[in-house]
Amino acid sequence: MSEIRIRPAIPGDEVEIVAMVRELAEFERAADLAIATAQQFRTALFCENPTVFAHIAQTQSGEIAGFALWFRNFSTWQGKHGIYLEDLYVRPQFRGSGIGQALMAELAALCESEGYPRFEWWVLDWNESARDVYHHLGAESLTEWIPYRVSGEALSNLAQRAISP
Repeated sequence: MSEIRIRPAIPGDEVEIVAMVRELAEFERAADLAIATAQQFRTALFCENPTVFAHIAQTQSGEIAGFALWFRNFSTWQGKHGIYLEDLYVRPQFRGSGIGQALMAELAALCESEGYPRFEWWVLDWNESARDVYHHLGAESLTEWIPYRVSGEALSNLAQRAISP
């Protein structure tokens, strides 16, 4: 683990990030849904005022071992930002060496330094190995909250209900 460093993503990392997103999508049995491009990631991560961020786990030899992609969320009850982890991925050959924990710890440290009281993410219910790691790190599953999503045609239908000024 000492030969791994965690650093913020830099321009040029978007190619590896997209490759890992596709690897993650395959693992999550949804490869056909991963359609984002390197250019989209470059624009999102490295524009003048980005709203999404990434951290990279890199070996001393320069190999990219994993990444965490995150953005700020906001708690109306606490009146403060937090971090929402969108994706965490460690390439198979590096798993079990503490890289995922190191990425999580880096984001937890960022929460502490910025005064963010929450660090949140979702995990697939069938991903027992990830859930075990998260419980080991002290995370609690929020079983009383059920995620919802509107996309595609349902999103368009909902948008048509907007009241225009």
